[in-house]
Amino acid sequence: MNELFPRSSLEQWRVLMAIVEHGGYAQAAEAMHRSQSSVSYAVARLQESLGVTLLEPEGRRMKLTAVGEALLRDARPLIDAALRLEGRARALDQGWEPEVTLAVDALFPTRLLLKTLSEFAGTCTQTRVQVHEVVRSGADEALYGGKVELAVVRRVPQGFIGDWLMDVELVAVAAAEHPLFQLSRELNLSDLVMHNQVLLRDSGERHPRDDGWLGAERRWTFGNPQTMLEVVEAGLGFAWLPIEWVAVGLAEGRLQKLPLKCGQSRKEALSLVYADSEHTGPAVKALANCLRSVVAAE
Repeated sequence: MNELFPRSSLEQWRVLMAIVEHGGYAQAAEAMHRSQSSVSYAVARLQESLGVTLLEPEGRRMKLTAVGEALLRDARPLIDAALRLEGRARALDQGWEPEVTLAVDALFPTRLLLKTLSEFAGTCTQTRVQVHEVVRSGADEALYGGKVELAVVRRVPQGFIGDWLMDVELVAVAAAEHPLFQLSRELNLSDLVMHNQVLLRDSGERHPRDDGWLGAERRWTFGNPQTMLEVVEAGLGFAWLPIEWVAVGLAEGRLQKLPLKCGQSRKEALSLVYADSEHTGPAVKALANCLRSVVAAE
């Protein structure tokens, strides 16, 4: 005879997921603001109800068993759906959401972000905004992890649908005194091989991506866009950087465009992605509209 109600609860699965993500019972308890005993009890009850072992120790951390990994993979969509349902209920009860979360790739111009937030502040006076500044797959992880409701991304992650927002032009530049300019001719990519290429690190941890040309034998990678720009301006390497970042340096002569025969510039498309397009609150929609209108006004 089939049971009318499941033996396990979504709360127990959420606790299990927290243990895996944070590495142990104590860490999960701290992250969830619960006692360690309640966390241990939830997982014990879950394993008892299923009749299987879900976790096993690996050094000081806890990891999923093969069975646990398979079952948690199936449970994640259910947990995400429940969290979305709860969020939807709160939004309906309060009208405008009290807070919206936005992930923005580093390529999106800061001045446009500031204009967007200024416009949004005038529309949604009671709504807080959390902005996650990300690079490449960092936006994917923010969407998959349910950390944000809206994202400006370079590549629309699998399972989501995005709308094109704008193109960002990247140009190959170096400091005016860089040795490459001493060649006094058009450059091939082979001319760049022995010089430092400066890159911005992907902020994602699970599946970081490398984009663009990576042919230099020596590559210096940084996590902060401003540091990356200053390294290039100091003559320590070359890079493909957004034209917006280097406009002042080019105008003042600190930077010069590398005279490459090909590949001197390229464009990266940025897209706007809803975490859940079917259950989006009015404040998230308003923020998306502000982004579109600010970009369209350029």
